[in-house]
Amino acid sequence: MLAADKASNALGIEPVELRDGYALLRMTVTELMINGHGIAHGGYVFLLADTAFACACNRAGSVTVAATAEIDFIRPAQEGDELVAEAVERTRFGRSGIYDITVRRGTEIVAEFRGRSRTLRSGDR
Repeated sequence: MLAADKASNALGIEPVELRDGYALLRMTVTELMINGHGIAHGGYVFLLADTAFACACNRAGSVTVAATAEIDFIRPAQEGDELVAEAVERTRFGRSGIYDITVRRGTEIVAEFRGRSRTLRSGDR
């Protein structure tokens, strides 16, 4: 799935570790990701977290999408920062799941993201 994700690949998002219910991804903040305040645009931080979420909740043979997601921005990221997003499955029930994703710069937390997933039936696609 990640290999076919054109948006994530265009941003240079790279997998560090992927397994069922867990994903660790990294991305370097580039000049093109900087907003009018001189810091990383929140949409790019969200996209990194959302990509980690997608990697953690998709299993072989299934198509799982976000039902809802929210993010809390804790501190700004700067051009040149390497951000790491760690996604952890909290629970799966039926076709739904809850995932927590922490975006860090080194040991500092940049953002906390919570995503709720829904696995589609073959007729839903």
